[in-house]
Amino acid sequence: MSGGVDSSVAASLLKNHGQQIVGFTMQLWNQRRRLTADGEPQPSRCCSLDDVYDARRVAEEMDFPFYVLNLEEEFERAVVRPFVEDYLSGRTPIPCVSCNTKLKFARLVSVARQIGAERVATGHYARVEYNAESGRYILRKGRDLSKDQSYFLFEMTQRQLSRALFPLGDMTKSEVREAARRLGLYVAEKPESQEICFIPDGDYARFVEDYAKSEMGRRVEMEKPAGEITTVDGDVIGSHAGLHHYTVGQRRGLGIASTDPLYVLKIDVPRNQLVVGKKKELLARSLTASGVNWISIASPAEPVRARARIRYRAPEAMATITPVGSGRVRVEFDEPQQAVTPGQAVVFYDEDAVVGGGWIEQSE
Repeated sequence: MSGGVDSSVAASLLKNHGQQIVGFTMQLWNQRRRLTADGEPQPSRCCSLDDVYDARRVAEEMDFPFYVLNLEEEFERAVVRPFVEDYLSGRTPIPCVSCNTKLKFARLVSVARQIGAERVATGHYARVEYNAESGRYILRKGRDLSKDQSYFLFEMTQRQLSRALFPLGDMTKSEVREAARRLGLYVAEKPESQEICFIPDGDYARFVEDYAKSEMGRRVEMEKPAGEITTVDGDVIGSHAGLHHYTVGQRRGLGIASTDPLYVLKIDVPRNQLVVGKKKELLARSLTASGVNWISIASPAEPVRARARIRYRAPEAMATITPVGSGRVRVEFDEPQQAVTPGQAVVFYDEDAVVGGGWIEQSE
């Protein structure tokens, strides 16, 4: 229970359908570790103490047990530190995926087993079905495609899917809010949270700098001189103040005067260079992904045709996915894709079913 309208309605629906439930909120991050200029915790609409209070109040109103599970150390080890390491390595990470698979559907499944609970339910907009013919659990998109969160769940294992329950999977967001009003939940009009819980102000670069200096002993590295901004031909046209300020496809904030708009094409960490170019140079025909997890099918030996999504809000594109060994695949698109970004996820779909997905390493 995050304290928001989605998880609150999910809990209420289960309770009202006669399920015996126990509410858990994961305490993931101490907001006092990142203060504002006046020494106060930065305001956050995700995973704050107010959210914990909201979740507890819903549990009290619905009369079911509620507990706060302190997972701060695990969250920092499994999510925050890898997030910073990715940025320092020139990748653009998605911490919510790791939080889902390593905490919500790993740690909570373990806790559920310890207390005798059969399933772990969340407020995700997704669906799980069991296919008797294949003997596999299938992850499907939520009915509300504008809120679908299956992209962030692609790492879920068959074991995790077998224990997962998504009560909102067949509902739209407007239906969820209406249900909250009908159930009398005071969080019915609570705004949604879009920011990363440990960076509520959205300043990723400053967070990476501060964390690398204070927690990873990399002060000298973070304070090294600026690097070069170059064209694909190697011409130096400017300088940057740190590669962690940029992501592939970025246009704003380059500080370069040009007759044509310039975009980040590549983040070259070994050379400390930012490579920029025109929009057409962002197009890629293929990519390589690692850490691939297959859901609707067993790990294939032959190429698979599916629709691939390279970012959460990106349109799906038809592609051929070819296994190349060691949990890696090569994805070749029928049509070139723009701004394929290392560190992001590429997720494969067959209609509304998640075939599988992996982490983008590089594009060509």
